[in-house]
Amino acid sequence: MLKTRQILGCSSGLVSHRWKPYSSTGSRQVSFISISTCSKPLLLSSSSSSSTILPTTTTLLLPGSSPRRTRFGAFSMSSAHSGPNPGGPSSSVAVHSAGNVRKINFCQWCGGPTKHEIPDGEEKIRAICTVCDKIAYENPKMVVGCLIEHDNMVLLCKRKIQPSYGLWTLPAGYMEIGESATEGAIRETWEEACAEVEVLSPFAQLDIPLIGQTYVIFLARLKKPHFSPGPESSECRLFALDDIPFDSLAFSSMVVTLKLYAEDVKAGQLKFHYGIINKKPGTSPSDIHAYTLDYHLQS
Repeated sequence: MLKTRQILGCSSGLVSHRWKPYSSTGSRQVSFISISTCSKPLLLSSSSSSSTILPTTTTLLLPGSSPRRTRFGAFSMSSAHSGPNPGGPSSSVAVHSAGNVRKINFCQWCGGPTKHEIPDGEEKIRAICTVCDKIAYENPKMVVGCLIEHDNMVLLCKRKIQPSYGLWTLPAGYMEIGESATEGAIRETWEEACAEVEVLSPFAQLDIPLIGQTYVIFLARLKKPHFSPGPESSECRLFALDDIPFDSLAFSSMVVTLKLYAEDVKAGQLKFHYGIINKKPGTSPSDIHAYTLDYHLQS
């Protein structure tokens, strides 16, 4: 459920995931993720003069996999309303912090008033309690969900809640404390589509710095060919690729995910994608095409 509040707890007995090769229309396998960028390192910079250099190669092995190197290609995908994508596969990438600071006036631990200043040894303004001296750190929210394949179609849910009431989305929502990303994606799918699924592989990680969210979307299949609208959905429906309602999707993250999926299917090979969705400042959630997809890596 992608909403402004979170429901605690999860549905037990519905958690099931496997990391292994699988095949439907063709041979597909995602057993690990290995990022190998250009020869220049990735430079992470902020408003300060300091910077951090990240290694250019990172490998994540999933259970049952064996070490193997895969090189990620980089390209840009922009919406019709967006500007050009900076950089390219042969240049280093500067990722700037959005710098948005939400003013926290009271301490979440003791209720005391806060002051806003840069703590010793840090570089950003934080809310610091004037009573207990604790620092309130704000971290991005993780949204997890499933891209469910069934009979060469994908399952979408029409939202019955705000934001984006009446628009279509993949079953997805905020990950809860105490669950893994796959468990959260499976739970959200059950809550929004009353569907029991098996997670097959990761498909996309999309960061949205402006709103402090990271989407992790998994490819999944139905355990049983049954689904129906949950409390927050008015309709659930399978869509063929050519029938996906791209102008009636709920969020830019859904537009990007489904476009990447459609491109992969038409190319005959599913890939793992990482990208940064840069929303234009002041853009409303309904402006789903007002973005650029920057620093797009694919396996």
